[in-house]
Amino acid sequence: MTGLLNRYFNSYTGLSKESWMLSIVMLINRSGAMVIPFLGIYLHQELGFTIADSGFCLSFYGIGSLIGSFIGGYLTDRIGYFKVQVISLICCMPLYLLIPNFTSFWLICMLLFFLGVVSEIFRPANSVAITKFAKRENITKAFSLNRMAVNLGFSIGPAIGGVLAAYSFHLLFYVNTVTCAIAMIVFVAFFRNRKERNEVNEFASPSGDHVQSRSPYKDYKFLWFTLFCTLFAVAFFQLLSTLPLFLKDDVGYTQEQVGMILGYSGFIIVLMEMPLISIVERKFTIVQVMVWGTVITGVNYLLYAIDHSFFFIFLAITFMSIGEMLVLPFMSTITALRSGDHNKGAYMGVNGVSVGVALIISPVLGTAIAESYGFSFLWVCTAILVFIGAIGFYYTIKPMKEVTGTRKKE
Repeated sequence: MTGLLNRYFNSYTGLSKESWMLSIVMLINRSGAMVIPFLGIYLHQELGFTIADSGFCLSFYGIGSLIGSFIGGYLTDRIGYFKVQVISLICCMPLYLLIPNFTSFWLICMLLFFLGVVSEIFRPANSVAITKFAKRENITKAFSLNRMAVNLGFSIGPAIGGVLAAYSFHLLFYVNTVTCAIAMIVFVAFFRNRKERNEVNEFASPSGDHVQSRSPYKDYKFLWFTLFCTLFAVAFFQLLSTLPLFLKDDVGYTQEQVGMILGYSGFIIVLMEMPLISIVERKFTIVQVMVWGTVITGVNYLLYAIDHSFFFIFLAITFMSIGEMLVLPFMSTITALRSGDHNKGAYMGVNGVSVGVALIISPVLGTAIAESYGFSFLWVCTAILVFIGAIGFYYTIKPMKEVTGTRKKE
């Protein structure tokens, strides 16, 4: 037992205090982001939209995220990660306050679009900030720590959000506003005028100048990789759109129970991700981790289609959490290693497009299939999409020498 505890705590060593503070800011921000998983339920139950209309409305958040990812990457390379993150946090606050005051379908769509833009410009800037304060050998751990904060927040947020939503959906938006303000204050207080730790070429590949001048828009190996990231994200983001509706309408859980189930996913990730990353980095290549993590995620969706019992639902959530822990941190690592120092924002922005596209397609496609053919058919189709993504990852990551040369099987 002592050995296991030592291994667990050792997985957190070697990370800078800046990496920890970035994660604390993310934790505060995401603990308040409890409204996102409940948006579909809010639109369907509170505003009376159909399931399909709710999905269509949520897709505007995805369109905004897609645009925000490009803008965030562009701005980060020009004005820096600090200003972009502050702008994002400031602009989110009034939007969270405005949304619950409108019931018009198209006004809600417009507000969700702007919320998607300003919230997503945060992501490339935050990712670049992580690379500025983490050593090369700790880059995946730094991304994992940041994701752990996201998932701890996602564990706390939905659990509290389910209780608040049962009382009033409007409280979700107001609490989001407060946590955005707190996150901004903490971020500015710590990172204002803070000197970056990394050397200019810390993450440069052996090809040096070529990497610095290479455009992510012409890096076809990377663009293919981003395409398969998009397929994975389309499947994965059913978590935010159709999965809550499935658990409530098809399985019959209450809003509080939906929040607790989603919170359970975050709890598993917080408990296991850093030790798991430490183990797989030593034992497996980055290609193996990405492929098997994607396959495990696909199995999760098949389980939803097989049985709706309490055991199978929690088993599926567990598989989803393991797959997420294996895939998402290494997506960011691959992007960081593929880029040069002066084009990291652009690379992070392009890879972030996978999130934006997925947030457009996932709710519209998922809710349309669920309404027309049922949730079981949706989960089988989603699993097939994930398995295609696993094959794509194998053939697109392997040729990237900057990436595959950094992980050797022992």
